Amino acid sequence: MNETPGPASTAAQPDSPDLVQVVLGECSAADADAVFGVLRSHFPSDRGEEAPHRTEQPRPAVWTGAFLAAHSPGPVRGVLLAGPVTADLQGAPVAVGRLRATLASAFVAADTGTASGDQEVQVQLRLTGAEHGEPPLPGR
Repeated sequence: MNETPGPASTAAQPDSPDLVQVVLGECSAADADAVFGVLRSHFPSDRGEEAPHRTEQPRPAVWTGAFLAAHSPGPVRGVLLAGPVTADLQGAPVAVGRLRATLASAFVAADTGTASGDQEVQVQLRLTGAEHGEPPLPGR
């Protein structure tokens, strides 16, 4: 895994109900950076401004990051991706919902799986680029 230690802002609050772990897979470094860029512009992160860690391999197994989703941002402009991205979000239901809504605003997001526990939820999304770099139409 490509995990990057981050600033104390998120690392110091591992039990925060607003902390969401994000794992991206099956994508290029550029697409991972595009997804994390959207999230970083709206939520504090352990990644700071850092792009995904690049390795000698053309495609690492996963990209990881943690985000504090303490608020719901407004609409996000659509973002183009070179290919689909699998995103796993894990955390408290409200915080995961905030990140999911932000991703759905920036990309075309299809739910591919959900698992719920006592106080956590895990959601898997398949993200594809928004058409023409504009927000997706409502209901997509």
